[in-house]
Amino acid sequence: MEEIPLKYKIALSLIPRIGDINARKLVSYTGSVEAVFHEPYRSLVKIPGIGSSLAKYISDRSYLKIAEQEAEFVEKKKIKTFFYLDSDYPYRLKQCEDSPVLFYFTGNCDLNAPRILSIVGTRNATSRGREICDRIIAGLAVDNPGLLIISGLAYGIDITAHKSALANNLPTVGVLGHGFNTLYPSVHRPVASAMLEKGGLITDFRSDEKPERNNFIKRNRIIAGISDATLVVESAVEGGALITADIANSYNRDVFAVPGRPDDPWSGGCNNLIKRNKAALVENHQDIEYLLDWKPRKSDEPVQKTLFSQLTGEEQKIYEILSRDGEMNLDLLSRETGTPVHKLSAILLQMEFCGLVRSHPGNIFRLTS
Repeated sequence: MEEIPLKYKIALSLIPRIGDINARKLVSYTGSVEAVFHEPYRSLVKIPGIGSSLAKYISDRSYLKIAEQEAEFVEKKKIKTFFYLDSDYPYRLKQCEDSPVLFYFTGNCDLNAPRILSIVGTRNATSRGREICDRIIAGLAVDNPGLLIISGLAYGIDITAHKSALANNLPTVGVLGHGFNTLYPSVHRPVASAMLEKGGLITDFRSDEKPERNNFIKRNRIIAGISDATLVVESAVEGGALITADIANSYNRDVFAVPGRPDDPWSGGCNNLIKRNKAALVENHQDIEYLLDWKPRKSDEPVQKTLFSQLTGEEQKIYEILSRDGEMNLDLLSRETGTPVHKLSAILLQMEFCGLVRSHPGNIFRLTS
């Protein structure tokens, strides 16, 4: 099959109001991606679902020029593109009729991994929610080495899932609601950088797209479609994670939810999913493995926490202080260790990746065991 020039793939994704379903339809009717942009207006208006207003957008050749600039950005930054006709386009996502005709990926992992789980939840995660998320991922890592964890790099459950995956030596991918020229929230940049080494970042937005609210709703279809199942850890009754759960259900994918107390506002969404048979109740990693029929797999490289003897001098000092006191505020820990806050934050983040410490509200840090 002849290679399609990148600028045409990008241009197809840039046409306003066209949508991913109609974009596929255009290629099917015209015969090729290039032909879409050379088809006369009178022919375009006859394509079902297109009409005169969309035909005008398609006939506007300016999108090819914008696409050329975007292609230069992609090549300069060594970003990989996945087009829906490509042989390596994630097969799970390809099964979804409204999956992006084109998306961008930077990182190092297999988006067609044998086992993929999406984890979503509230941005206002409780300590209970974070601990359950950590525990489930740690358990899954033992029986499912190489399991790919997908989330949205947002506050709360999302960032907890990414950090926990890294701590348990699992690849993890964040799906963004903006282009690669920025990162939102910026405070998660260190975690995102670590994910590029084992995992990565996905977006279907052009490089200069800003983090608008509707973009985050749109990106949820990728989170729901690229995985075998979606797990909702905590969600309010009208939480954004429920949108992802609904999309996953529309794709006939498994949806799981962690139950909570009836009076817990951050569990109302999960409880409703379970009550309405929109999600299976799960309490631990064994429930997920049973429902997905995931048999334990052997790893070439055992999942291990960093041994004390392998820690740096600064990490050992932090470990000893937290072992002694149980928990400590970041500022006090800085005074105790004599390490500046900005440097200490980086060290603690690395220790989180290794599964040694966990951060809690109020910049409180505790050992994980």
